[in-house]
Amino acid sequence: MTEAVQVQLKKGVLELCVLALLARGDAYAYEIASRLTKGIEMGEGTIYPLMRRMQSDGLVDTYLVESSSGPPRKYYKLTATGQSSFAAQKAEWTAFSQAVNDILGGAQ
Repeated sequence: MTEAVQVQLKKGVLELCVLALLARGDAYAYEIASRLTKGIEMGEGTIYPLMRRMQSDGLVDTYLVESSSGPPRKYYKLTATGQSSFAAQKAEWTAFSQAVNDILGGAQ
């Protein structure tokens, strides 16, 4: 698979992956980026613009938590809108990925 194809596939699921991580619990951006890097090899620099957009779209809220090792950390949490968006996107992803798998399974 070419790198361009991989990048497009990853971009297509990045917001869904972030919503899924936040559905498990609040997290700060570096923590989210680290989990994404492990899971889908997404670059750390990609997460910060996405988190700002998700906040302006009303999907996440932020709050500060004091840190013993430096400045306070900005944590992200899902809003009710974010929870609804996650449920809808997850359902769409499940249906879409099943349809693709059905097609790929029939390919010779």
